[in-house]
Amino acid sequence: MTDATNPGPISAGGRKSSLYALDARTRSRNAAEGRFKVYGIIAISIGLIFLAALLYAIIRNGVPAFTQTFVSVPIELTEAKLDKNGNRDPADLRKVSTFGYAPLIDTALARALDEAGIESPFEKDKDLRDMISASAPAQIRDYVLANPEQIGSTVEFTLLASSRVDGYFKGRVTREALARDKNLDAEHLDIADAMQEAGLLKRSFNWSFIFGADASESRPEQAGLGVSMLGSLFMMFVVLVLTLPIGVAASIYLEEFAPKNRWTDLIEVNISNLAAVPSIVFGILGLAVFIQFAGLPQSAPLVGGLVLTLMTLPTIIISTRASLKAVPPSIRDAALGVGASKMQAVFHHVLPLAAPGILTGTIIGLAQALGETAPLLLIGMVGYIASNVPDGIAAGFLSPNSAMPAQIYEWAKRADPAYYERAWGGIIILLVVLITMNTVAVILRRRFERRW
Repeated sequence: MTDATNPGPISAGGRKSSLYALDARTRSRNAAEGRFKVYGIIAISIGLIFLAALLYAIIRNGVPAFTQTFVSVPIELTEAKLDKNGNRDPADLRKVSTFGYAPLIDTALARALDEAGIESPFEKDKDLRDMISASAPAQIRDYVLANPEQIGSTVEFTLLASSRVDGYFKGRVTREALARDKNLDAEHLDIADAMQEAGLLKRSFNWSFIFGADASESRPEQAGLGVSMLGSLFMMFVVLVLTLPIGVAASIYLEEFAPKNRWTDLIEVNISNLAAVPSIVFGILGLAVFIQFAGLPQSAPLVGGLVLTLMTLPTIIISTRASLKAVPPSIRDAALGVGASKMQAVFHHVLPLAAPGILTGTIIGLAQALGETAPLLLIGMVGYIASNVPDGIAAGFLSPNSAMPAQIYEWAKRADPAYYERAWGGIIILLVVLITMNTVAVILRRRFERRW
């Protein structure tokens, strides 16, 4: 009997019911499905709200770190103070410490205020120095040592304003807060406002935050993330060079060649367990094995890369094995059927098809390693070490350095609010790097993906 001649279902009372009529059970089932969809939409909405709040907090607190307040002032490089002998001998010039340059800054600031018609409420010119970063004397000294022929002339310098002055123009420091601050007072802020109107003080993009080095707690306005970014770069190179060949080779052996017995089952279980081990455990292992036993230099990116390699290997092995399993068995059978060996079937057919998944897993594993902090702290890669750019490739691997997450952690625990601001700015840079790496992973996967 066909559907056209079927008289349809008969209800319990003997009446015919239409297929298009919803009974109580169907309506209840549809209502449950509708409620489940609503629950899903609510869950997604809550997640998006929290994500938006997080991004707003990061951008709101971190964007000010990319700008900085600068003071432009002409400074007379007095020969009587910088080169008493007048011979421009580098050895004699180096004898003048930064304390010898501080009075030049005081005099230059007082003269600049007079020329701009700004009245100073301070009796001593050195009281104006609190508005300038503590790094200013060292900056002028480095310029003089590099350009000794400028001694005796007047040179206009662009100096960093102090963190309190910079925070005042960013809304981080208020006049009420300065009542409890010994570093600055309201009179300094009055002068800062007048200097801004006169064009002596301005706020511009701070490239030193991206490419500079860390600074001491007395110079937060000078701190930058550049050197720690180099430390992360050297570490990621070590991780990539070690994890990719070792992880892929181990995955191919376990998935394609290893016999299925108790030993391979034990290895697979341990790999899965290692992927769930807290990262701080790998830090303790690296401290004991690479530093205390092997004698490798503490705080070196090489050691950090080795520790992160141990932590990343289980993740890459698991993702690589999943990519190999995703290749249909018919590919292997077809290759073996036309006379290819097991090795040829794997490396000529299976591995190329699994390459997109392998690359994706590797990049995601590197991104995970890039954001780790706990193992790096245990091997000594703390932020205050990152003060100089490494001299050469060998020094980049072996010299003490830091990494971006460790530098952010170091800034976040310091007292000055300027470091807290830079911690948020460092998070923005770290997120940009991580998003870039994940985007590359998606592009590579779609670029090399083959459908069957």
